[in-house]
Amino acid sequence: MLAINIRKTLLGATGNMELDIDLMIKEHAFVALAGKSGSGKTTLLRVLAGLESAAGSIKVDGVIWQDEKKVLSSQKRGIGFVFQDYALFANMSVKENLLYVCKDETLADELLEMTELTALRDRLPSSLSGGQQQRVSLCRAMMNRPKLLLMDEPLSALDPEMRSKLQHDILNLHKIFGTTTVMVSHDPSEIYRLADFMVVLDAGKIVKEGTPKEVMLKTQGSQKFSLRGELLDIIKADVIYVGVVSIGQQIVEVVMDSEEAKQFYVGESVLISTKAFSPTISKLLP
Repeated sequence: MLAINIRKTLLGATGNMELDIDLMIKEHAFVALAGKSGSGKTTLLRVLAGLESAAGSIKVDGVIWQDEKKVLSSQKRGIGFVFQDYALFANMSVKENLLYVCKDETLADELLEMTELTALRDRLPSSLSGGQQQRVSLCRAMMNRPKLLLMDEPLSALDPEMRSKLQHDILNLHKIFGTTTVMVSHDPSEIYRLADFMVVLDAGKIVKEGTPKEVMLKTQGSQKFSLRGELLDIIKADVIYVGVVSIGQQIVEVVMDSEEAKQFYVGESVLISTKAFSPTISKLLP
């Protein structure tokens, strides 16, 4: 069990923000951290890793990582950290990057085989693709058999096909090594595929938590589904108006009447929902 009760004052875009987290995570859980940029997700990871200080306490399986009396160093916490930018040693081969963490050649070879990197073991990181480098980073994080694996948007720079491949590798290693995993992600499909628990932060506070299905599949009234997007434009076309909305990587158009068009402004976040395949647009409530 991972028990987190920490507080830290952060400098946000609009001034000081208080990161205030009280959270219990089950052993072997895969937890996704979601929320707007600047909500405190990465800071929470860094506090768990011992890379940043905070007031309060962190306990893992009854072992105190920090409280008011002591703070355990990063090296003694038994964690693995996968960064967004890979953070590999450029002058070391793939296998040397792994062995730098732990001189266990058998484990290194097993990890390279599981992630299909054996043929690249003697290559330098600069000769690898982004997906290959991130697999090396993932293997390196597992070299000390971490109790807690922390990942900060590890797949955000990869193309969809490689993301899918790495998602499989991450979930496979999570299960084989029996780690507790906490991952920051903005990708709903990634969260749904990987996580069994989801925590949403806003301005340093937990605003939602539960299974990904419970958190992300909530709809209003009789709506069949709702998607969050940004209103890019409102175009008048004869007697109707058309709202142009960005949803993920797609642009959709929604028909609006004159009264609806007056209620919205370009740039605001909206919900696109459907009832019997007839899309409607509505204000995104806080």
